[in-house]
Amino acid sequence: MVIDELDSRLLVTMRAHPRIGLTELARLLGVARGTVQARVEKLTARGVIADFGPTVTPEGVGYPILAFVSLQISQGRLAEAVQALRALPEILEVYGTSGQSDLLCRVVARSTPELQEVIARILASPAVQRTDTTVALSVQVPFRIEPLLRAVPSRAAEATART
Repeated sequence: MVIDELDSRLLVTMRAHPRIGLTELARLLGVARGTVQARVEKLTARGVIADFGPTVTPEGVGYPILAFVSLQISQGRLAEAVQALRALPEILEVYGTSGQSDLLCRVVARSTPELQEVIARILASPAVQRTDTTVALSVQVPFRIEPLLRAVPSRAAEATART
């Protein structure tokens, strides 16, 4: 599922101007409005565009503490652990991992004592054997996708040239 140069430009422009309409987007890209609409629909159907909603920051809604909590899970109890984690609203994401831990959780809290309570609730699940917590002190490189989007068309062209 490779995107082409127009898809890349379209996505970068949409990220830079999240409230832009299709007509203005078409004008900025120098293509027909129908082309933009068809591309957006195609990218949405393929799951490239996940949503059109506002990006809400945890700190903006009162959760300034960010931590990454790795979990070791009891053998055969992964589904039970994930179900317990889903019940905690402070857990934003959970990833299955390789290495010493089984799961990696992105967790937010209003304060460090509240973070400690969240970790205690995680450990209350019999499926969780152990946790290891790292508190984020600052963001050095925020989430970004634009460099990857800009690189995709040139890498696709390189791959095509090699074949």
